[in-house]
Amino acid sequence: MKYNRREFISFMGKAGLGAAIMPQFLISCGNTTTPNKGFNTFSEERLNQLKKLVLKGLAPSDKDDLLLANGLNYHTVIKWGDKINNEDTFGFNNDFTCFIPLDENNPKDGLLWVNHEYVNPLFVSGFKADVYENPLEHKTLEQVNKEMYNVGGSIVRIKEENGVWKVVKNDPYNRRITAKTPMKLNWDNPIKGAMTVIGTNSNCSGGITPWKTFITCEENYDGCFGETEYDENNEPKHRPSWLGWERFYNYPPEHYGWVVEVNPKDGTAQKHIALGRFAHECCTLYELKDKRVVAYTGDDKNSEHLYKFISSKPGSLKEGTLYVADTIKGKWLALDWENQPVLKSKFKDQTEVLIRTREAAKLIGATALNRPEDIEIDPITGNIFVTLTNNKPKGDFHGSILKIEEENGAFDALEFKAFTYKAGGEESGFSCPDNLAFDLSGNLWITSDMSGSSMNKENKPYMPFKNNSLFVIPRYGKDAGKVIRVASAPKDAELTGPWFSPDGKTLFLSVQHPGEQTKDLNNPTSRWPFDEDNIPKPSVVAITGGLIEKMNKLNKIEVSD
Repeated sequence: MKYNRREFISFMGKAGLGAAIMPQFLISCGNTTTPNKGFNTFSEERLNQLKKLVLKGLAPSDKDDLLLANGLNYHTVIKWGDKINNEDTFGFNNDFTCFIPLDENNPKDGLLWVNHEYVNPLFVSGFKADVYENPLEHKTLEQVNKEMYNVGGSIVRIKEENGVWKVVKNDPYNRRITAKTPMKLNWDNPIKGAMTVIGTNSNCSGGITPWKTFITCEENYDGCFGETEYDENNEPKHRPSWLGWERFYNYPPEHYGWVVEVNPKDGTAQKHIALGRFAHECCTLYELKDKRVVAYTGDDKNSEHLYKFISSKPGSLKEGTLYVADTIKGKWLALDWENQPVLKSKFKDQTEVLIRTREAAKLIGATALNRPEDIEIDPITGNIFVTLTNNKPKGDFHGSILKIEEENGAFDALEFKAFTYKAGGEESGFSCPDNLAFDLSGNLWITSDMSGSSMNKENKPYMPFKNNSLFVIPRYGKDAGKVIRVASAPKDAELTGPWFSPDGKTLFLSVQHPGEQTKDLNNPTSRWPFDEDNIPKPSVVAITGGLIEKMNKLNKIEVSD
């Protein structure tokens, strides 16, 4: 049965695509739901069920626990320090998660990838920075090695049995990718004399490629080995990192800040230079009909930019052009050294443009945005949604969600329209949007990222929101378009990396940095997940329950103009 488009698209706006069903890319390379072969039909009975679905949200809470709305429950899949094989343990501060089934016909057995974004030295290496006047002079090689091991990512095989997801211990697929794992550069020219570099770090969000490999993004890389900065005479100078790893390892900062692709079967990795170097929050891929790839990625820093790479060859993340957004004029601007005189006057070649992407973007007129973080593509309209988390120096404390409609719904278009879909604040009920996920019915899920130093403080703008949370915006029924809190994080934590299992019955979610404000391990600010060690541990949980299943029943929608 078909429904009028105006009746159906209740809160996303008119479809930017002429397509009448969910676009093919979500079948092959969805970013927040596991790739999936087919879709159920959308019946009038199902529509009536969705209209009757009642969501009772949570009130803001500052309790030290993972709280869930009625109809949801959770269990811990894996936590920091858990053994994944005889040599390796699960890393720290898990962020992005994604799941690929080993068999397309079995949604309950597959590989879970988890990013490990950064470390808290107090927990990971026992280093106490606040007791020294010049703390990095007192950090040891052993402590740095522990920190380097606990970033990167983990691959673990997990199975669901009797409603519970468990790690398959010592499975051959289980492995760690760390700050010491060698990885190739997917580029023709060496960077700082190397075509193979050592390790990945600062791994924030990511995605899955159409060819079923993991994408992980290096965000605040300058915290590990510092950064190279250039003065008005274009002379370089090293800015030190806050972790001080460069005191023991002479790895150039230019080897970090890239989008990284990991093969889940053997753990080999490569860094994609063509996608630019900056604080990548995520990388969201779309496969065109001719198998060329479009990749959206944002630079998570105040007043930085939104980017899009369009490949010129099928299946390539190397051959093509990187663009940056002018959201005021609605144009994608080419970061092309060969055809941009202003770039030729500043940089020696395209490789240098890509290493110094931020500078190049500003030279050609990119729009400064308020921390562009996650990017997701609406599976029904084809619109692109971008979280702009906040920009405190500019007075934007609560952030917003940007909606982009590509011209004629073409993802390789060079013109677009940009709108504010929803602004954060007390009126909307959320603040500092971070990760986004569309479920199998097209409902939009949102996590928040208020900093631990700002939450639950009197006379602060974040006090009314209390702990970070997970929200959903239903697409159907009487609650369509409302922002509803469905989970509240433990103390100091944020909820990250939402990813739905292939059957829509499980939402994988990271609980990152609980107890981050701890100064004394004997008196932590959080004790979640309340295990025998009685200290906070970043963990991945599986959220299940009737509410998840009811919201994910719809897999295919037919609409008419």
